[in-house]
Amino acid sequence: MVEKRWLDYLTAVGSVATPIFVLILTAVGWKLRQSVERERELEDKLREDRINTYNLILEPFIILFMTDAAWAMDKANRGKDKGEIATAKMLSLEYRKYAFKLSLVGSDAVVIAYNDLMQFFYSHGEIAAPTEEILKKVMSLLGAFLLEIRRSMGNETTKLSNWQMLEWFMQDARKWRAA
Repeated sequence: MVEKRWLDYLTAVGSVATPIFVLILTAVGWKLRQSVERERELEDKLREDRINTYNLILEPFIILFMTDAAWAMDKANRGKDKGEIATAKMLSLEYRKYAFKLSLVGSDAVVIAYNDLMQFFYSHGEIAAPTEEILKKVMSLLGAFLLEIRRSMGNETTKLSNWQMLEWFMQDARKWRAA
């Protein structure tokens, strides 16, 4: 009889505890789902902000490495020196604002690659006639920056190299890499 009473208590506790346990698990599951959805929404918003910031930061470099023929195709660019235009953009207050924004929204690796690229420019000052060695180093650093941007946009396992990141917009990127 004592055994039956113990089993009755266990059944009663189980009857009460089961719905409470299910309710707790449901609440925890709902909270986790909300958290994941919120994180995904924030990441989507941040991704758009990153894309815009990356495009603005890269604009002077795109101008610099553009072929002269492509530069001259745009009537607004005729007679203008692309090096001067790119340099003026990089020295502008607006560009500094974009760089500041990059430091806030860019991944750590992107910010480090950008810092490396800019520190190279700062350490070399104004270069009137860049040597092949300097150009190769700039291209390598720019490729590394592009590669980190690629990784931050969801291609973490990319097998591309920093030089392969340049090949699509630089006619002789393979020549420079081999030099």
